[in-house]
Amino acid sequence: MPAASGSHAEPGQECSPYAAHLYDAEDPSTPLRTVAGLCQEYCEQVWQKCRSMFRYLSMDKELLALENNMAKFCRYLSLDDVDYCFPRLLVNQNLNQNLGFVTANSEGCLQLCLAEVANGLRNPVAMVHAHDGTHRFFIAEQVGLVWTYLPDRSRLEKPFLNISEAVLTSPWEGDERGFLGIVFHPKFKFNGKVYVYYSVEVHFEERIRISEFRISPDDMNTLDHSSERIILEVEEPASNHNGGELLFGDDGYLYIFTGDGGMAGDPFGTFGNAQNKSTLLGKVLRINVDNNDHGPLYRIPPDNPFVSDPKARPEVYAYGVRNMWRCSFDRGEPYTKEGKGRLFCGDVGQNKFEEVDIIERGKNYGWRAREGFSCYDKKLCANSSLDDVLPIYAYPHKMGKSVIGGYVYRGCESPNLNGLYIFGDFMSGRLMSLKEKDSTGEWQYTEICMGTGQTCVFPGLINNYYQYIISFAEDEAGSYSGKTSVDVNESFAQSWSLRWWVVHGFALKGGCIPYLAVRVIQWQLEKPAAGFVALESLRGCCIRGQWSLMTSAQTDAAFVKVVDMFLTSPSAPSCTKPTSTEHLLQLANIFCRGELIVKTPTQRPRLRTTTKAPRRGRPTSETPHATTPDWVEQILNLLRNQNRVQVTSRTPTTKPPKSRKGGKSGERRGQRRKNKPPSTLSPPQLLNGAVRLMNGQARGRDQGRVEIYINGEWGTVCDDLWNSKAAAVVCRQLGFPYVVRATKRAEFGEGRSLRILLDDVECTGQEKNLLECTHADIGKNNCSHKEDAGVICSHEEVIN
Repeated sequence: MPAASGSHAEPGQECSPYAAHLYDAEDPSTPLRTVAGLCQEYCEQVWQKCRSMFRYLSMDKELLALENNMAKFCRYLSLDDVDYCFPRLLVNQNLNQNLGFVTANSEGCLQLCLAEVANGLRNPVAMVHAHDGTHRFFIAEQVGLVWTYLPDRSRLEKPFLNISEAVLTSPWEGDERGFLGIVFHPKFKFNGKVYVYYSVEVHFEERIRISEFRISPDDMNTLDHSSERIILEVEEPASNHNGGELLFGDDGYLYIFTGDGGMAGDPFGTFGNAQNKSTLLGKVLRINVDNNDHGPLYRIPPDNPFVSDPKARPEVYAYGVRNMWRCSFDRGEPYTKEGKGRLFCGDVGQNKFEEVDIIERGKNYGWRAREGFSCYDKKLCANSSLDDVLPIYAYPHKMGKSVIGGYVYRGCESPNLNGLYIFGDFMSGRLMSLKEKDSTGEWQYTEICMGTGQTCVFPGLINNYYQYIISFAEDEAGSYSGKTSVDVNESFAQSWSLRWWVVHGFALKGGCIPYLAVRVIQWQLEKPAAGFVALESLRGCCIRGQWSLMTSAQTDAAFVKVVDMFLTSPSAPSCTKPTSTEHLLQLANIFCRGELIVKTPTQRPRLRTTTKAPRRGRPTSETPHATTPDWVEQILNLLRNQNRVQVTSRTPTTKPPKSRKGGKSGERRGQRRKNKPPSTLSPPQLLNGAVRLMNGQARGRDQGRVEIYINGEWGTVCDDLWNSKAAAVVCRQLGFPYVVRATKRAEFGEGRSLRILLDDVECTGQEKNLLECTHADIGKNNCSHKEDAGVICSHEEVIN
């Protein structure tokens, strides 16, 4: 498809960070433009070669009436400030210098706004897609109803599924039972199978049930209720900790996430259900439900980790979990596919800590021995055979008391969020994110907050949400994050209704893409054929890339969009940067191939499944093919080798961001931006004396070899004079109040790749870091790496 004014014209290309300027949408009073502003000379080329395409890109009758008059046509598409027209803005240094920087407020909090999408729901617990080309989505309510939504977001009157009479739940505020999960078979388009997870009572015994349904042969928007086949049932000894997630992995197997059976502290048996591999509670299960029309209802994948263990259930894929609420597979970086297949889960804690885990085959995730990084059952925690995997992140109950697992954002709509694992907490209402640091594998925390002042003044946007975040979801292209299930854990009130939020994107320089997005999406739904063409070529971002989250409130439920206020585009592989407008004109020259073919309105348009969004500074293995050079490719060139601000861990805050200045308009507004370009964020620096723990070559959590950062380099500490007082300084610096032991003689491996930076360290135990202790001159020592010092820290006092 030729693209003269589009910002997303070919599969795999990115959203444009310039979109707000191109559409002159820096403030809410600006009239909506349906076609980007083009520079005069470029517009003439477009008019000569491809003017017929504009009838598919715009419903602007005034523009279409000028199609046969080049002068009037291009005058209509011009901008008051020519520095903002395409392609001249590509070489405007004031506009280009900050592209690729993560934008946050002074507290490091990423700012979002909200916009309502739909309403009228009661306790929804999941939102899923059929992936059958119809672009429908389905919302499940805890009482046992599943509703069908059409692509225009209208809801059908007849439920997709109604098993409310069979589902076990109650009006009690806090009842965790009910309809908890739903997933479509990857081959649903061909086999019509859907799997559900719900609570049920059988002969006065509470159970969790995994059932299979088939689509009705008479109605594609209804399941055949008589087709239910019970795949698996597990007895529940208590009414809480019911788990509830169902997922299909890339391997085609069904993953089932069960709770530990309830009560408090997993009191069942010697070590609890979660550590007992002979029970299905407190586990991640993996089964094969393919080709089950004859023979067993499910089979055991041959590579399940405990198939040869006579004391373990063969369904068990991982164990030691408490009550995982909402898990997701990472779709992977769209361009390199890095991270694809990682399984993220939020595991709700007991008394002190909430945690986020990456689930791997055969691993033990520690419950009830450990809660977060801390010991819960001290005797079991001290068992050397435990061999548990620590979470990638844990937070104390002063931040929140019920984690809600989310998704790694891989969409196009909000490039600022690309690569972030976005999750939340039900009780505190915090929106949070984690980002993996490529060089160390460490996950860095950043809070997400609501924009204030001018950032949320665009039509239909708001900047607040009800406290109780319930769950997250993705759209079928991997872009909506957040609009799924509801967290029915300890303090969920069943009588509350819910709101859904979806993330959109803003332009970095203050322009608003969501304003356009809302209008264009509405139009696209009214005119399916032309709409998708316009959406791809016009807006600067496709409809994928949206995250949403669900919250509860004592009002009518509603969907709302969450808007990323500062759209930036991730940096891409190194490429020649255009140096002049003439060069850009030459590169961006477009052509038509006789005609532009558009699907007829009776056909359902299909969203593209991938978008190119390479991660920072990482070379990519392949280049997307484009048959037509267009301005999107030139925008990508400007993003090459852009440095990003690293988001570092901060103490979470709910302080709102500072207000931005009021809206600007016309030539004066553009001139002011050119004379005073936006300030550049400075990358945060590590402070001298910062420490980290390493266990061999891996990052340690509460124990490991001590490595210290001094004058721009990491190094080790020699164990001469090393004792518990020095170890206490390190543990306290890392957030641990207690020292279990100071280790010597490279107990956690030798740091041979680093210099020994400190020796003869003597501390009183009250210093802020090791540099405040007495020590030999930095870099001078009389030891080897065989004497690397280490520590074992703890959140609990350990009595030997």
